[in-house]
Amino acid sequence: MSFTTTRRSFLKASLLASAALLIPEKALASPFSETKPSGKLRLLNTHTYETINTTYRNRHGHYNFESIRKLNWILRCHHTNEQYPIDIKTLEYLDLVNTRLGGNHEIHIISGYRSPEYNNYLLSTGHRVGRQSLHLEGRAIDIRIPGIDLSDIHGTALSLHMGGVGYYPRANFVHIDSGAFRTW
Repeated sequence: MSFTTTRRSFLKASLLASAALLIPEKALASPFSETKPSGKLRLLNTHTYETINTTYRNRHGHYNFESIRKLNWILRCHHTNEQYPIDIKTLEYLDLVNTRLGGNHEIHIISGYRSPEYNNYLLSTGHRVGRQSLHLEGRAIDIRIPGIDLSDIHGTALSLHMGGVGYYPRANFVHIDSGAFRTW
């Protein structure tokens, strides 16, 4: 990875986080409950076995850019090691799902950012992935949470109406993204 890519990724993440800081109460508000995301995530990347337990946002709504940088690394494309800034809304959505399920779970990441190279590889080998997948934009995450029924993760994500929710019980994961609300 070149310095330019790293610098560009940092600048994009900084811009997204700065925008979210302008209206933190709006960014974190949910129309269905007063429960807000905790600002903490505990993740395990199921491909690299790397873990992180971090506070990415404090209770005042200020983002920790070093934590976000580390989250971007854990959520990188495991096939190419390419990282991309993960959308703050996607991180907050993931956090809110976890919070609604009791919080402080270790969330297993099946897929975060997906490089174009890896997406094309998956398409060429018969995997059913979208050509314009939000994984390519750092706006989607595929997850499971050990000890929590997949149907409960799915139902919780659906109840929030915050973005896309895909249910893959055979593959044992739920897809969430910060796109328009839709289900499959």
